Amino acid sequence: MSGATLYLDDLHEGQTFTSAARTITETDLTMFSMVTGDWNAIHCDEEFAKTTQFGQRLVHGLFGTSLMLGFLHQIGILEGSALALLNINNLMFRKPILIGDTLKLRLTILSTRPTKDGTRGVVGRRFELLNQHGEVVQDMTSDVLVLRKPS
Repeated sequence: MSGATLYLDDLHEGQTFTSAARTITETDLTMFSMVTGDWNAIHCDEEFAKTTQFGQRLVHGLFGTSLMLGFLHQIGILEGSALALLNINNLMFRKPILIGDTLKLRLTILSTRPTKDGTRGVVGRRFELLNQHGEVVQDMTSDVLVLRKPS
């Protein structure tokens, strides 16, 4: 965790931040199924999943997306400066998430620009969810509205 709040003025294109890693568990899969109501057989029926190309159950794709946003919170750079998530774009599921995978976030700042009122700005970011092999499991871009540094 960074621990230091960053503002629009502190961020620049090309900066990267990496979260700590977390191993995905059976409980994660079950809790996500419970919260979303998504009990699709590929997630919850081990015998069915054995017959698929993956040979085992898959963790929900949107669990990974949610995890990326949670990892951002863990990094802590926008705590107290972020005002609003503006969008999620180009979300790609590149590899399945499996029980036992250890995942982390690599966040890259793509762009920054102040808004017309000058008190805040928009930060473009790329999120990459990496597995224990360093492979990108998911990636997306997202803009966030951020405060400028207090004077």
